[in-house]
Amino acid sequence: MNLPLFIAFRYFKARRSRHIINWISRISVAGISLGTMTLIIVLSVFNGLDHLIRSLFNSFDPDIKITAVEGKTFGVDSLMLEHLKAIPGVADYCQVVEENALLKYRDRQAIATIKGVDSEFTKISGLDTMMFDGEILLNEEDKPLSVIGRALGDELGVGLNFINPIHVYAPKRSGKILTNSISSINHSYIFPSGIFAVQQDYDSKYLIVPLNFARDFFDYSKTEVSALEIKVTDPRLTPEVIKKLTSLFGKDFKIADRLGQHQGFYKVMASEKWATLLILSFILMVASFNTISSLTLLMLEKKGDMHTLNSMGASQVKIRQVFLWEGLLVTGLGMLIGLILGAGICYIQQRFGIVRFPVGGSFVVNVYPVKMQISDFMMIIPIIGVIGYFAAWIPLRVMKRRYFVSASVDE
Repeated sequence: MNLPLFIAFRYFKARRSRHIINWISRISVAGISLGTMTLIIVLSVFNGLDHLIRSLFNSFDPDIKITAVEGKTFGVDSLMLEHLKAIPGVADYCQVVEENALLKYRDRQAIATIKGVDSEFTKISGLDTMMFDGEILLNEEDKPLSVIGRALGDELGVGLNFINPIHVYAPKRSGKILTNSISSINHSYIFPSGIFAVQQDYDSKYLIVPLNFARDFFDYSKTEVSALEIKVTDPRLTPEVIKKLTSLFGKDFKIADRLGQHQGFYKVMASEKWATLLILSFILMVASFNTISSLTLLMLEKKGDMHTLNSMGASQVKIRQVFLWEGLLVTGLGMLIGLILGAGICYIQQRFGIVRFPVGGSFVVNVYPVKMQISDFMMIIPIIGVIGYFAAWIPLRVMKRRYFVSASVDE
């Protein structure tokens, strides 16, 4: 067995003659345990929120979205759509028209985005799984119907009664806007058939209508679209499908997967997670000062033992390794306890949902989402190991000249 490790382990288990050293060692272990546990819990909460948000986005966003680099719309013809459908990996596609409009329901008004979709929309999105009330029904006996976001519906006071329609107003696409001129405004109305609840940004923004209704209302031609939304047969085929779509449509079109559609948001989420990791790591560094104090006092207490070891032929390097291992053992114990506690708390939250969102809030889920990832554990372990190593190395470095050198000549 490694002699320095063996001696360090004996020191680690033994009671010190000075109780203050025992207490400082315990505080050091507790501080590292608490810091490690906090790291595991916080990172798991970030993972849970990220997974939840991605699942919410996935229920509304397509696997791939094609938009024009310049301009709001572009034209598609039957030949282009046939080539699109023939690409291996493409399961379905949906033509989309999006434009802003003023909505009025009874005496309330709100600005919203009208999203016109064709009959393939339910195959592209998972919105049918996120319905708060009613159903996704956009046509009934050739009568156009709509689906509205929950927050937008609450703002307008919309009810699914088929008595009061939602009135839609927007400036005409062509023509001059004259002051107080009703003729320069397009006006129509449509009844809501359902209310969806996905995510606040969507719920407060969208009114989904049939594609033909949106085209007629905004004076679009029968071939104009704002975007093409595509569903792939297997998410793993997405990069390959994007390459083929790029060669088909050219550089005048932006082709984005789900990550690309919200690239800024996901970058912010990742930045927050890394920033939190750095902050908590710094707190762990502060907690490691207890280890420095404990080792310093232990070296002073074991001065006689070091002199004995030196007299028996142990080199100064071996003696320093004893206290280096002592610091690593303290750090390792604290890390192990913290990992077990953190994983246990996360498991309890996943299993029983102890910590819940405040009652009365409009949240998609009732409990804080938590998701443990093995990559977080593999990242935390070396971070704490490095912190523990430097916490043990610092007092050894400081004491080297004034203590270890003299240990061979004292007494």
